[in-house]
Amino acid sequence: MYTLLSGLYKYMFQKDEYCILILGLDNAGKTTFLEQSKTRFNRNYKGMNLSKITTTVGLNIGTVDVGKARLMFWDLGGQEELQSLWDKYYAECHGVIYVIDSTDEERLSESKQAFEKVVSSESLDGVPILVLANKQDVETCLSIPDIKTAFSDCTCKIGRRDCLTQACSALTGKGVREGIEWMVKCVVRNVHRPPRQRDIT
Repeated sequence: MYTLLSGLYKYMFQKDEYCILILGLDNAGKTTFLEQSKTRFNRNYKGMNLSKITTTVGLNIGTVDVGKARLMFWDLGGQEELQSLWDKYYAECHGVIYVIDSTDEERLSESKQAFEKVVSSESLDGVPILVLANKQDVETCLSIPDIKTAFSDCTCKIGRRDCLTQACSALTGKGVREGIEWMVKCVVRNVHRPPRQRDIT
């Protein structure tokens, strides 16, 4: 009887856990995106004051439950000296969210170089990548076509994996829910597929 009840409890309440890395240059809005995600998906989470978020040194960790999936977010610092540590987390992750500051045209090539290293890593082969063009609430921001054009050289390195570029404003929350729901769909589907057999969407 206990086994039956235990099995029923696990079926009803246990979450499948997936690790998601949040990467991008410093000041791209990674931590703000994480805070918005926790606020939108966790009922009792009151959240930080978004205007008081500072540059991440090291990493921030957060959890979001979406249906039967639990996403464990690792928000890694984006300063140049910290980017060399990113690959230490690749083996454990199921998905990557790469955040771009759409208002910082001067650092776009730097962001592209960092992104290129991410998609070139064999440890991330087949792992879905969500590219967020953040700060789309700012009138002078680069458009999605502008960013896609700037990153077009990286397309061939994306390989056979789910990849989506999406407009986002971590500050207002626009695009946050849609991005998370897309990632959940991808990681859940990928768990049941062998490596190197995943589709590009």
